[in-house]
Formats: sequence, structure tokens, C-alpha cells
Amino acid sequence: MVKVFKFGGASVKDPSAIQNVASILSRYPKDKLLVIVSAMGKTTNKLEEVVSAYQRGDEHTFMSLVHDLEDFHFQILQSLFSDIHFKIYGIIEDIFDQLKLRFKKPFSENFSFEYDQIVSLGEVLSTHVINAYLVERGFSSVWIDARSLVRTDNNYQEGNVDWKKTEELISGSVEPLFIQNKILVSQGFLGHTPEGMTTTLGREGSDYTAGIFAYCLKVESVTIWKDVPGMLNADPKLFEETVLLKQISFKEAIELSYYGASVIHPKTVKPLQNRNIPLYVKSFIKPEENGTVIQEKSDFDSLVPSYILKFEQVLYSITPKDFSFLVEENLSDIFKRLADANAKINMMQNSALSFSILLDRKKVNPEEVLQLFSDNYHVKYNEGLELITIRHYDESTIQKVTANKEILVQQRTRQTARFVVKKIE
Repeated sequence: MVKVFKFGGASVKDPSAIQNVASILSRYPKDKLLVIVSAMGKTTNKLEEVVSAYQRGDEHTFMSLVHDLEDFHFQILQSLFSDIHFKIYGIIEDIFDQLKLRFKKPFSENFSFEYDQIVSLGEVLSTHVINAYLVERGFSSVWIDARSLVRTDNNYQEGNVDWKKTEELISGSVEPLFIQNKILVSQGFLGHTPEGMTTTLGREGSDYTAGIFAYCLKVESVTIWKDVPGMLNADPKLFEETVLLKQISFKEAIELSYYGASVIHPKTVKPLQNRNIPLYVKSFIKPEENGTVIQEKSDFDSLVPSYILKFEQVLYSITPKDFSFLVEENLSDIFKRLADANAKINMMQNSALSFSILLDRKKVNPEEVLQLFSDNYHVKYNEGLELITIRHYDESTIQKVTANKEILVQQRTRQTARFVVKKIE
């Protein structure tokens, strides 16, 4: 059986991190491993700047950013490989030469298309480097290209997976490679259209890729290697005494992600749940520790309360100008306007006369929301708020996290309590 491992940008950010990846893989000498890798460090952010410079026609900034990235990757090569004539140098140089030539082509009208063709190179670079290093270290490893295996539609930057075609491509191409190789190295985040153009799967797309390959190959397990000991019941930056969630269900992981927990994205969990493939979240700093396992059983879900905080929230109250009752027709209209503006609702509540929604201040400008509804609705808003979500709450946990805060809105179900609060000055 195959195990899928996923390593994010932080786990491959420099030569010592890449050496650590090899060390972790060496702990599994008898296993067949499909290794999914993100771009190194902050490469994705830098490539996003490259796309912006390309769009502006700013050749100086474009070339400067590309040279910075090239230097970064070659410094890593020089630390990992003693022989400068090693094949990997030519591969990396060729990728950067192709990227530089891209500036001579006109920027197309589809920004998302251009984004995917350039930003995808981060994962292509990292996987070539890591595979070459593994081969140099004596691992039985081969590089494979996710851009020819994961089929999506033409929705650039947020490609929707064609599961039937993807399973056909992956099972037909990948399974035979394991006959002679112990390790396959591929890219997270990437796919391709029916026409063969590169797509990306959206943020958190590398974790999702691990789920896609796992589903298609019916693997034994998936492990996501991170810089935390596993899934914690709260953000350690905000809470002093966090607890490791040693075992939770797929359903619980999806619920926590839905409410804003940042460790695992729901779209990663769902294909694993469909095949009942366990998902491990482990530390690449302390790989010997057990971490968290996410699987079907829900016996352990309610043992520890989990806390999720969202800051810089804006609470809007929307009321029809004609003072009519809020009925389905109004709500349908409100939702359509919000969807057209790509406004993601974190919480909502309605009464007979008004509809309240909570949005992230960073993602939506309050004045733009006012404009959305200026024709038929009165809108009031309150900003500088926090959204607190507690899974498996009790009264003592509620009192603990809402102390010295005014509660503006609260909602409770049997498992979850949510509060929109404002700090009492």
C-alpha cells in the first residue's frame, strides 16, 4: 500500500529543511511514498509579485524579482549539490529562462490564466530540487508532473477537479511507476485543463492535491507535515494552554475548518472521508511524535473544547427601506448581491425586519457593502468586532472567552456556541 506525504513551504524553505525532509523519508524504508511538495518558503508570494509586474508591463521589476528567485534557488542548489555540472542545475536554469522569455509575450485579458502559468512554477522548481536531492542521497525516487495528472475545468486560480478523468490519469500513470520506484515526488496546488493549460486549485491547494492523489490511488494513509505538533484546540499564539487533539473524526475536522480553524481545509478532508483514508497531521520538527489522526470514529470529538477566533469583523444590519417584513424574496435578493460581490459570510441572523451578517474587514470594504444595498435597503454597521466559536462548549468555557467583552450576537447549537463580541474599554 502507498502512503501520501505532503510537505508545505515552511518544511522546504532552505537546504537544512530539505535535508530534514530526506531524513523523515528515511524513517519509512519499506513503504511506497507519494510525496506532494509546495513551493519553497515565500516563493509563491514572490511569483505573485512577478505576475503583477508582468501585468503592469514593468520589465525592470519583473526581471529583478525573477533574478531574486533564481538566486534563491541556486543558493539552495549550491548547498545541496557539490557538483555544479549536476543535471539539476540545467533543469532549474531552463525554467527561469522560460519565465524571463514570457515577458516578451503580451499579457492576456485573463489575469487568472496568466497567474496560473507563472505561479505554478514554484511547485515545479521545488519538486525538481527535492527529487534530485533524494536521488543524490540514494533514494529510489522519480519526479512526476501533476500538471498532466490532475484534470480540472477552465476555472483558473480555482480549478474544479474532474474526478473521473483525474482518477483515470493517476491510476494509469502513477501505479506502474511504483513497480520500480519507492518514492514519487509531485507538486501540490497544480492541475491542467482539457486543452493542457496549467491551472491551480486555490489556496490550500497543496493539501487538497494530497487528498486527490490519495482518493485516486486508494492509499493506506495521508500525512501532512507541519511546524505544529498536530491539530490543537486553539491557536497557540492566542491561548497559553493549548491541547493536542490526538484523534478526531472527519466530520469534526470539517466543522472546525468551516468555522475558521487553519490547520486543514475541508476540501482536503472530503475525498479522504469518502474513501475512509486516515489523515495524520504531524510535526516535521519532531517526526517521532504521533500528532493527530483524523478518521471516521467520533468517540473522541467532544473530549476537549476547541476555540476559534476571527478578528477585524464587521457586523451589518440590513433593513428594507419600505419597512416591510423580511421574506424569502428579500433574502434571495440580499444573498445574490453578496454573491456577486464575492462577500463571504462568517455568520448571519435574521429577525422580522432586519438581516444581520458578519464579514471580514480585510476582505470587504464597509463602504462598498453600503453601496451594494443603497437602492432598496437601509444598512448600519459596527466594526472592530471579534467572532468567537467554541466547539463542545460548557458555561465555564463561555465565561472564560467572553470575559470583559460585550456580546452583540450569540448563537448556540448542541455542539457549537458562537459570539460576536466587542471589547469593553
